[in-house]
Amino acid sequence: MLIQINTDKNIEGHERMESYYSGILQNALKKFEDRITRLEVHLGDENSSKGGDDDKRCMIEARVAGLKPVGVVHHADTIEKAVSGATDRIKHALEHTFGKLNAH
Repeated sequence: MLIQINTDKNIEGHERMESYYSGILQNALKKFEDRITRLEVHLGDENSSKGGDDDKRCMIEARVAGLKPVGVVHHADTIEKAVSGATDRIKHALEHTFGKLNAH
């Protein structure tokens, strides 16, 4: 499972940050790793330096072999919370997707 992390101009994308979030995602989605070909993660700060409530955004799109991509978005007041929320959402979405497939 390839994990690609992208940041907008308002988020500094350091190699250490990418490694940290990649580890979190790999651990959380371990049971799906043979079915996911790629995860695309987009991190952004929608209000830039102006601040604001829940202005940090994490969008995760899972490219699943043989299926349409599954995507989720989560907003929070920090990037860490946005990634955590989006990770929970993508895990739930994939469980739902694969649950439907297994039911048929």
